[in-house]
Amino acid sequence: MKKLILSISSIILILFVSGCQNISPNPPRVIIDPNMPTVTGIKTLSGMTKVALEWEPIYQNSINGYYIYRSDPLKQNGKLHRIATIKDRYVSHYVDTKLIPGTVYYYRMSTFSNNNRESRPSEVIKTKTMQLLSSVPYIDAISGLPHMIKLIWRPHPNPSVTSYIIQRNSLTDLKWKTIATVKGRLNAEYIDKDLPDNKSYRYRVEVKTCSGIISTPSKIVEGSTKPLPPIVSGLRATRNLPKRIEISWNFSPKKDISYYNVYRANTPYIFYTYLAKTADNKFDDLIEKNGVARYYKVTAVDNEGLESPKQQNPVMGTTLPPPPPPVLRNVSMVGSSVEIVWNRGSSRDVKYSVVKKIGSGFSEKTIKFINISGNSYIDSNIIPGKEYRYSVIAIDKFGIASKPTHEITIDIPKGNK
Repeated sequence: MKKLILSISSIILILFVSGCQNISPNPPRVIIDPNMPTVTGIKTLSGMTKVALEWEPIYQNSINGYYIYRSDPLKQNGKLHRIATIKDRYVSHYVDTKLIPGTVYYYRMSTFSNNNRESRPSEVIKTKTMQLLSSVPYIDAISGLPHMIKLIWRPHPNPSVTSYIIQRNSLTDLKWKTIATVKGRLNAEYIDKDLPDNKSYRYRVEVKTCSGIISTPSKIVEGSTKPLPPIVSGLRATRNLPKRIEISWNFSPKKDISYYNVYRANTPYIFYTYLAKTADNKFDDLIEKNGVARYYKVTAVDNEGLESPKQQNPVMGTTLPPPPPPVLRNVSMVGSSVEIVWNRGSSRDVKYSVVKKIGSGFSEKTIKFINISGNSYIDSNIIPGKEYRYSVIAIDKFGIASKPTHEITIDIPKGNK
């Protein structure tokens, strides 16, 4: 009976202890053993994001390896926290990574055994990571190129640099955007293409090493694309030339203009089509019609192929219209002839033609008397009993004929000779 009670008590005790462990596990507590050997001879070698530790290894069988402790610069509470456990007493090197450049770190070490015993801590070693790598020592932006800005820089002297990171923002946006990566330490230029005309941007460059470390940004430089040539000014078009319109304009003040494009339309608002290009500041548009209106715009094109905007308002030109017709005063019989008398239509009149018509319809006959210099004409070639119709046309010095005057009809009496 006594044994049964003891067995039951033992089972209850085991369950109780097991239940307590599931509810609140207690990790084994490390015991500091002053008799265990202490790490000595710790040395450090710092990089930008790494610190290498080296120490004198301890080959005693009583230890299993080493604990490494490090301060946390972000907390700045002076405490050192375990960052690594090295389970090999023969190891004598460790590299701590992902550190902050230009930052002070504190390290210490201790040995440990397989029965949760740890030596007294080593002396605390102070070290500092290297400052972040500086970017290129020289950078410049070349402006005034068509649709592009060229960046040049001096190759970075550090042989570990493998590429350059190109960043850009506009003058109205402070956010930097990576637009390209140029590989190769000795490559030292980048052309930012397909940019708007007369647009300015800021640039900076970061360098990247073979280990993935990115430098601080370079000096910020500003560049601008080439503006379009200015709008052509002084556009003029003639209205007094026969069968042609002469368009002229002021030469562009820009010295790099290669030529001018002339555009023409039949209306002032739409459908301007390319007509011609010329290096001169004028152009003759030959039109085989009188009194025709055309509308023109002219652009300047520089040696990079950039074309200026067109004028908002076109210039209108016309070919010389026909002179106004004369004023037919009288058609009358003078003896056996017919006299036609008229007044000048305008000062442009230099000669006249008299048009004589006989009959009508399919049997109509037209006779024209030309090169008449005065204001009257005697037609002696008449037949009694016939009806004649007369009109007059004015001719100017360019040979442009007016419309005929209204017709005056005259009946020739049968007995008239």
